[in-house]
Amino acid sequence: MKLFNWTNFRLILMFSLVIFLYSFTSNRNNNKKLTKTTIVFVGENAPYINQETVNKLLIENNKDAKSIGKDKLDLNRLEKRLNSHEMIEKSDVFVSIDGVMKAVVKQKTPVARVFDGDNSFYIDYKGNRMPLSANYTARVPLVSGVINKKNREKLAELFRVIYDDEFLKKNIIGVQIMPNESLKMLNRNYNYQIDFGGTKRMNAKFNNYKVFFQKAVLDSSLYKYKTIDLRFEQQVVCTKK
Repeated sequence: MKLFNWTNFRLILMFSLVIFLYSFTSNRNNNKKLTKTTIVFVGENAPYINQETVNKLLIENNKDAKSIGKDKLDLNRLEKRLNSHEMIEKSDVFVSIDGVMKAVVKQKTPVARVFDGDNSFYIDYKGNRMPLSANYTARVPLVSGVINKKNREKLAELFRVIYDDEFLKKNIIGVQIMPNESLKMLNRNYNYQIDFGGTKRMNAKFNNYKVFFQKAVLDSSLYKYKTIDLRFEQQVVCTKK
């Protein structure tokens, strides 16, 4: 019976000591000041937003990071502030044991640039509007014409298809939305117009174009054409200059 009581006493003592040490360490850790902030951009290397802007969003009132205690930080609120920025898709903010606040930032990915006079803007990968950046200009197709609620979703899908395909991404530089919502496209290296038609069967049309292009480039006939018509199933109709 005495042995049993002594064992329980030792367990209680050890447990109390662990709680004390944890509380003591936790309190010291919370009272520490930040040593610095580190910002890491993931995904594309294109700097649509710079580190200075992100740092200002992280440090309120432009304070020095070293003046802020770890216990004063609300990491969830900081992430929400970053995520509300027009250039940022997602962020993750955390503080290391040594007091370094790190923000991992994923920028939005532009897939098209809409030319609307002084009101130009990007369409991002999710189909949302994204402002132009003063730091970097994306090499994406220039789009003219009307984008509305009716055609926005399908056009966003088309822009994603172009962006995700290395050949199309390199070659398609312009998309014109006609009043009847048919599309005309421009190629980077050849002076012909692509009559794409509507957004239906877009993948089949692009596949037909790629097959045609690979064959025509071998005999240097692409320079002879004025229009490349992709509106018909399983065929490409060309008009010479």
